[in-house]
Amino acid sequence: MKRIVLTGAAGRLGSYLREPLTKLAGELVSSDIVDDIGNLYPGEVYQKADLSDLSQIMALLDGADMVVHFGAIGDEAPFETLLGPNFIGAYNVWEAAYQNKLRRVVYASSIHAVGMYPKNQFIGTDVPHRPDTFYGLAKCFAEDLGSLYWDKRGLESVHMRILSCAQVSNPRAVGTWLSYDDLIQLVEKSITTPVTGFSIVYGISDNDRAPVDNANASHLGYRPKDNAEQFATEIYASNPLPDPQNAGDYCHGGPFASVELGNSGVATMKIVDDKKTS
Repeated sequence: MKRIVLTGAAGRLGSYLREPLTKLAGELVSSDIVDDIGNLYPGEVYQKADLSDLSQIMALLDGADMVVHFGAIGDEAPFETLLGPNFIGAYNVWEAAYQNKLRRVVYASSIHAVGMYPKNQFIGTDVPHRPDTFYGLAKCFAEDLGSLYWDKRGLESVHMRILSCAQVSNPRAVGTWLSYDDLIQLVEKSITTPVTGFSIVYGISDNDRAPVDNANASHLGYRPKDNAEQFATEIYASNPLPDPQNAGDYCHGGPFASVELGNSGVATMKIVDDKKTS
C-alpha cells in the first residue's frame, strides 16, 4: 500500500501502533488534534485534523488506501460532548473514506457496544448490541455505519471490539486483557487480510478466562499469543472479591456498566499510562 492513515495517534494505543504501521505502507499519516506528536518514525508524517470537521478529514484521507481509526474521546461523557468526535467523527471518517475511494476502515470499537451482557454469557461477535453508556452507543453507531457502507457502498471495515488493552490491574482484566503485542497483530491482520467485507472481532488476548468468542472472526487470521493467567494469583489475592449484585462486576462492560450515564468509567479503573515514546 502507498499510504495508511492513523487517527488518534497521540493516544496511548496509537503510540504503540505508529511504528508497526510504518512497515505496512510507503507512508503513514498519523493524525490527532494536538499540535505535534514529537519525533516521527521513518516513513511517518503528522497531520493535525479535527474528526468533527468533514473537510479536514477529507483532506486527511486524500490518497490513502486504508484508515486505522482510533481517534475519539476514550471514556464515557455527556452525549453532547461525545457527539462531535465520536458520532459525527465516525460518519466523517466513513464518508471521507468512501469519497476518497479507500478500500477499508479499520476501527477501534469496544466491548462497551455489548457491555450490558452478563459475564456468565459467553458472547460471540453476532450478539445484538447492548451498550452500557453513551460511549458504547457511539461504538454501536459506528458498527452499524460500517455495515451500512459495506452493504450500500462496498466499503470494507473491520470493527475491533477492544476489551482491556492496558496493564492487568484488576480481576476483570484477567479475562479481558489485550496485550500491546496482540493489539498490533490484530490491527495488522485487519489490514492485510485480502477480503474482510464487514467484520467484527473481539480485541482480546489468548486468556484462559476470556469471556467472548471470536469463532466468527477466524477469517482474519488473528491468533493472539499472550495470556493474562500469569497475573491471576497476584491480582486475585490483592483485590476484593467481585460483588455479583454490582453491574460493574457482573457485566462485560465492567465499571462502564455501573456508572451513571455521562459519568466517567475510566476514573475507577486504575489504568497505567504507559504510553510509548518514539
